[in-house]
Amino acid sequence: MRVQITARHCEVPDDVRERTEAQVQALSKYSPRASAADVVYMEEKLLKIAEILVHIDGGEPVVARGEGHEFRTALDEMIERISRRLRRQRERRTDHKAPPLGKGVTEG
Repeated sequence: MRVQITARHCEVPDDVRERTEAQVQALSKYSPRASAADVVYMEEKLLKIAEILVHIDGGEPVVARGEGHEFRTALDEMIERISRRLRRQRERRTDHKAPPLGKGVTEG
């Protein structure tokens, strides 16, 4: 997955960038069709904001946002929210060619 990290009106430490890269790459286990992710770090007054946009092949992009007093807390909140959304999206996807559950099973 291609990961692009952008900082708007702020400086993001290198260790936070590396951690972002590693955690966003790990999101591919929830959505194997995810092709790219854009992460934007912003700073508004005393609040640090991290926002992610995950592009999914053949589907709508998924967006999540995290806020905190440090970039690490904003990153953790953002990763938690996006992983929850990707997990829920994957659970909702159904295989329409598979036999229905409970049908065709014989007891004996």
